[in-house]
Amino acid sequence: MSLSPFDDYPIHQIADVVRHVGTSDRNFYDRYYFGCHGGRADLPYLITGLGVYPNLGVTDAFASVRNGEDIVVFRASRALGDDRADLKVGPYRIEVVEGLKKVRVILEPGDDYDLAFDITYTGEIPASLEPGHYQRQLGRVMFDTSRFAQTGTWAGQLTVDGTTHELDGVNWSGNRDRSWGIRPVGEGEPAGRRATLAGGFFWLYNVISFPEYSIVFINQEDEHGTKVVSGARRVWRDPAKGIEELGPITHDITLVPGTRESSSAVITLGDITVTAEIVLPHYFGFGTGYGLDPDWRHGMWQGDLVVQGKRYKTAELDATLKLLCPVDNLATFRLVENGVENHGSGLFEFGPIGPHKPSGFTGFVDTHQERDSDS
Repeated sequence: MSLSPFDDYPIHQIADVVRHVGTSDRNFYDRYYFGCHGGRADLPYLITGLGVYPNLGVTDAFASVRNGEDIVVFRASRALGDDRADLKVGPYRIEVVEGLKKVRVILEPGDDYDLAFDITYTGEIPASLEPGHYQRQLGRVMFDTSRFAQTGTWAGQLTVDGTTHELDGVNWSGNRDRSWGIRPVGEGEPAGRRATLAGGFFWLYNVISFPEYSIVFINQEDEHGTKVVSGARRVWRDPAKGIEELGPITHDITLVPGTRESSSAVITLGDITVTAEIVLPHYFGFGTGYGLDPDWRHGMWQGDLVVQGKRYKTAELDATLKLLCPVDNLATFRLVENGVENHGSGLFEFGPIGPHKPSGFTGFVDTHQERDSDS
């Protein structure tokens, strides 16, 4: 593999060009993820991202907007060349204006999708590195990832279905993360024991913006309720105040009968209590590569360049598929600490996938029924 312009920077981690990573694992990935909202259910809720898969030779991008009862999707995939710093896939591109602080995301208008934007994200807190995610399955490493998260604001223009929204850099906010490492991507596992092994994946991930700080927490459990990865931290907007590690995470989640979705939740982080109220769910897994479409998964080879658009009605989404991917909920939050209340908004990402004994789920397609107490 030849040199790329990125090789002129002193960033190498192994004795090879930047195009190559330090493992031959096909599942190595490097991804951007962004959430953008106006804080209300009647405004568009955009989720977008770009991924690079060095050992699959693919880079792809997506954008999904919940706009009323519609979900408007753009997706594109291309062959990865020598330059991993080339953050462009067809009409979509990312520009890192200031590392860990400001990023511009652009989707040019196209005939195949009813979506376009030129928006710039500015972090309101320092980027915060989350706990590492490491998990084996039958001896093989399935997850070995790092990720940093951040809350911030958006400025620019977002056009959906012919209506342009001016993002003012104040009332339009959201979150972003950057993650990289090993996780299942690309085409599915070949036939064999590992391909049929399935367990529970209970996922709770919140990124919340409050006036003086943000709180980020991650909590994954197996089918028995045992924590696989868990951690919470408060990141102050004033860098001099630094980052605080918060107490252990417990959760009391109210589920919507007949689904696995949440309507509200009470989360405790040591001495802190956070109450979440769902404002708008975004079923971002449809059409974007998160495993619900057999013909389009993150890192799957589509060809030298493929650009597509998709559209869904929320009332017509496949009910079974909705059970197999986390939901990115826009939510409001009330935090109580030492008797003092604080109010914020942000991401409540929730996905109880497969069996989870504490929630009463025994398989992959059973749903919540009314009972005396929720978990």
